[in-house]
Amino acid sequence: MTRTIHYGIIGCGMMGQEHLHNIALLDDTKVVGIYEPDAEMAQRAAEIAPEAQFVSSVDALLKIEALDCLVIVSPNHCHISQLEHVAAKRPLPALIEKPLFTDPDDFARIETLRKTYPAPIWVAMEYRYMPPIAALLDSADAVTGGVQMLSIREHRFPFLEKVGDWNRFNAKTGGTFVEKCCHFFDLMRLILKSEPVRVMASAGQAVNHLDESYDGQTPDILDHGYVIVDFASGARAMLELCMFAEGARYQEEISAVGPNGKVEALVPGPGRFWPEHLGEAPVPQLILSPRAPKGPVTQDIPVEPELLAAGDHNGSTFYQHQGFLELVRGARSGPDVSLMDGAIAVKMGQAAQDSAATGQAVSLQAI
Repeated sequence: MTRTIHYGIIGCGMMGQEHLHNIALLDDTKVVGIYEPDAEMAQRAAEIAPEAQFVSSVDALLKIEALDCLVIVSPNHCHISQLEHVAAKRPLPALIEKPLFTDPDDFARIETLRKTYPAPIWVAMEYRYMPPIAALLDSADAVTGGVQMLSIREHRFPFLEKVGDWNRFNAKTGGTFVEKCCHFFDLMRLILKSEPVRVMASAGQAVNHLDESYDGQTPDILDHGYVIVDFASGARAMLELCMFAEGARYQEEISAVGPNGKVEALVPGPGRFWPEHLGEAPVPQLILSPRAPKGPVTQDIPVEPELLAAGDHNGSTFYQHQGFLELVRGARSGPDVSLMDGAIAVKMGQAAQDSAATGQAVSLQAI
């Protein structure tokens, strides 16, 4: 008989609730403790996980004896301090949301945790597990003959409202290229199998949040931009971000090209945002385009309705949790996404923020 794995959750805002929905789909799992200081978010979480014990602090959560693992889904600027607190008190296996940290000076703290934390830590890079992107990852080398050019386009909706409006300011998010785009920088490294050496970016805030004010301050987060990344292998990648383009049919479009051909993944946005009058939401697609013989082949990559209903990330949160559960059970040797993977994705985002602000390319050869 398989033993039930007991989860503790730190933070149950919108993304934390998505984690709760997906844990509920796993066999032999149970959320036994939740720390969520916002009353409204705690109430919503209680509706999803009614048997969980709600506590008033991270310390109180760690005192729940039954805990087997943690999922950290607090605001960005809380991640590193909370993980260090867990390390000092009770270092359980942890799945921690991206980005790992927001302050460039915190990279050294991640290095310390990487060397001293005795349990596995998995950084939540959900985009790796979206079925069309997973299909691209599986086929990229065979179709392209080795990816030399990679482009990622995200045309999406503006930042949503979060508790305390923490996602409106660079000081708490790390900046848009850190908060939103570390997923894509992670994918660049994964697809190209190489490390970044130089980042160039141009970006700004043209449309979103300019009419908002919080304690007399206007949000300073970027809402559009381009990032070009050179890699040690000689390959290069580009990100195109627009956060006032939610009218698009697909939210993410990824294109990988090599000497033998091209492979593309098309990913729709959250189904709840698709207008009802347009009928069924788009189905994710994979497009294979060999150079010879010419002739693109388009494959639908449908996602199970139950997984679509459990969150906004095309089923990826569920597949990620499947892997994390195997890790907690000891059925795999390490996480798919390590602390160093998560940290480098943040450093790439920070380099993009710096390049956009200064107009200068930023070297990453010191990573």
